[in-house]
Amino acid sequence: MKRSPSSSAKIKSVLVKRRPAPAKPVARKTSKPSASVAPAKTASAPARKRAAAAVKSSAPAPAQSKQSQLISLLSAASGASMAQLTALTGWKPHTVRGAISGSLRKRLGLDVRCLVEEGVRIYRIMGTSAP
Repeated sequence: MKRSPSSSAKIKSVLVKRRPAPAKPVARKTSKPSASVAPAKTASAPARKRAAAAVKSSAPAPAQSKQSQLISLLSAASGASMAQLTALTGWKPHTVRGAISGSLRKRLGLDVRCLVEEGVRIYRIMGTSAP
C-alpha cells in the first residue's frame, strides 16, 4: 500500500512541531557540612572501645554458610537425600547438584558419592581426597 503524499507531509509537520522539553537544573548535594553547623563532640577513645565491645558481645553468632550446612549434612553416616538438601538450603535441585560437583568435589576435593537406597538417591561424603 502506497502512502499518499499528503500523509507523509502530515507526519513531517507533526515531527517538526514537537520540541523537546527544556532541561531542568539538577540540584547537587554536597557531602561537606555547612559552615554554620558546629562539629559534634566525639566520645573519648576508651568510651568508644567500651561501646564497640558492648556491640560485639550482644551481637548473635554468625550463621553457618549454606555450603558448611551442606557439608555437615552430607558428612553424617546416613547421608542426605535431595529433598533434605533442598529443604535445608532453599535451593532448587540443579543448584544443589552444581554445588556438590563444583564446590565440594572440585574446589574442596571432597569425595561425595551418590548411592541409590530404596529408590532414593542418597548423597554422602565418604572421605577426603588430596586436591
